[in-house]
Amino acid sequence: MLSILSTKKLKPNQRDLLLGQGFTLVDYNAIEIEFIDFETPEKIDNAIFTSQNGVNAFLKHSNKTPFQSNKNEIGVFCVGQKTKALLEENGLNVKETANYGADLAQIIAKDYQKESFHFFCATQRRDEIPNALKASKVEFIEVLTYKTTLKPRKFDQEWDGILFFSPSGVESYFIEKTKVREAIPQQVLSNSPLLICIGETTADAARKYSDHIVIASTTLIESVIAKAVNVLKKD
Repeated sequence: MLSILSTKKLKPNQRDLLLGQGFTLVDYNAIEIEFIDFETPEKIDNAIFTSQNGVNAFLKHSNKTPFQSNKNEIGVFCVGQKTKALLEENGLNVKETANYGADLAQIIAKDYQKESFHFFCATQRRDEIPNALKASKVEFIEVLTYKTTLKPRKFDQEWDGILFFSPSGVESYFIEKTKVREAIPQQVLSNSPLLICIGETTADAARKYSDHIVIASTTLIESVIAKAVNVLKKD
């Protein structure tokens, strides 16, 4: 029986997608998200979000009257369809969406260069968006809204596939594997468990540890599961 490890706790219906195909499954949260205190800007022309975590942190702290009064006037730019859905559920106007931060940054740099932005992000964030906006001289302010803590866990068993949903999740999982990895030649790593990644950014992090990687068709959890089922069943 094929075994799957998910580095994110799955919902019951998501678990059923794997269990119904005959896989054994262990899921856990490889990272922990903690919202941090920040001041919600009194005036926001445009907002950038790269994750649902950033949106939830923002919404928790944005109950000030100035924000509520012009909420519908804010132009929102985000990464991912689920992030977009969460924003729209809370009455925010999403102007542009992309699957990756680098793609969103290019859209902003090309079509919104004269606009000003607030970038709501984590204390540990990737550089694609800030670097692209700086290079194009787009005015923006970073607002740190949450932090990510790694929660490494040691597993003695081997896995046929491991599901990854963020670069931080990759880093957390491989903390316990680092010493072993350093002792194994790269050609042996090709025989390691299949690493199924939610997107190219997560795959880039995984390539530090293995070349046995596939990427989901979309940046949805269900797409990661579908890719795991399709590839592992074929093997």
